[in-house]
Amino acid sequence: MKRSTLKAWFLVHKWTSLVCTLFLLLLFATGLPLIFWEEIAHATGAEPEAEPVPAGMPRANADQLIEKALARYPGEVPLFFGWDDHGPMVYVTTGARPDTPPPEMHSVILHEYTGEILPAPSFNEGVMYFIYRLHTDVFVGLAGTLFLGAMTLLFVIAIISGVVLYAPFMRKLSFGTLRTGKSRRLAWLDLHNLLGVVTVAWALVVGLTGAINTLAKPLEQSWQAQQLGELGDRYRNAPKPSRFSSVDAAIAKARAAEPDMKPAFVSFPGTGYSGEHHYGVFMHGNTPITERITKPVLVDVETGELTAQPELPLYMSILLLSQPLHFGDYGGLPLKLLWALLDLITLFVLVSGLYLWAKRGSTETRLKELESGLVSEAPAGAMR
Repeated sequence: MKRSTLKAWFLVHKWTSLVCTLFLLLLFATGLPLIFWEEIAHATGAEPEAEPVPAGMPRANADQLIEKALARYPGEVPLFFGWDDHGPMVYVTTGARPDTPPPEMHSVILHEYTGEILPAPSFNEGVMYFIYRLHTDVFVGLAGTLFLGAMTLLFVIAIISGVVLYAPFMRKLSFGTLRTGKSRRLAWLDLHNLLGVVTVAWALVVGLTGAINTLAKPLEQSWQAQQLGELGDRYRNAPKPSRFSSVDAAIAKARAAEPDMKPAFVSFPGTGYSGEHHYGVFMHGNTPITERITKPVLVDVETGELTAQPELPLYMSILLLSQPLHFGDYGGLPLKLLWALLDLITLFVLVSGLYLWAKRGSTETRLKELESGLVSEAPAGAMR
């Protein structure tokens, strides 16, 4: 590699690492408990449990369940009605107005068959929600989310540039070599390099899916504008609905229209998911992969007629698949444990990168070391 090229990669790696590492420490530290959010909720009693369903009992009427939830929060309107994947439970999300932001929403969990209201904390309260907000938007909304997305993109660039710089190092030493008999800095550097390159594929996956997830709101808005735009034109001059047809009937129509899928949630008009004149009954599959992909069935809220079944664009499918992959939520507890181990290793790589940067020499000295192949800049966060 030419010296000018080596220096360019070196500077890219150095400054992308330097800018993003502190934020990555926050993201990986908060991401660790979020991997086990469901398990923590179950262990602490924060996750409600429903009694088994008696044989032959029919589901409760969705409209009656919604009315029960609204009685808990008088004056609010329904926003979402959805199904829990871990038992015969449904949730009703309410707010003061259709465009209520998530931190101001309320939720009620009910037994899907008996209609009993189950004790459960609100989804936007508690320690885990605090950690979630730190991880996703540092409590400043979309601007914070997009900023963290930019930091994850810098992380990806740092990984790629680190791999490029690691290549000369591999030509001089056997893989896994730890030179513990020399300086402490050199031993830290070897361990940092080794752990960085071992986790490089996983770090790229987590970094890229994290960046994609930060674009969720803009992508959803784009889909709503493009895919629902034509439908909206038909209702452009129509007044807002004065009466709402049965949600239960809308769900039944969606089940009949997509018999090989099951409902995931229903969005109400004005929430941004189904326009101003429709229920959006979002259906999903039954396998670990297809259950992440939703297909909307739009039902007119006044007439109760099925209006459209628009297909999700590719970018929305990528978004929906990347969200669970980011937290290892595809293969149950074993995959989550692997994700947690790799998360801890990456935290060590980041911290050791800070240590190595604190003990750095001059840029010229580091370049000479790189050219000699004696030491190397490391992937995934090494900072000199």
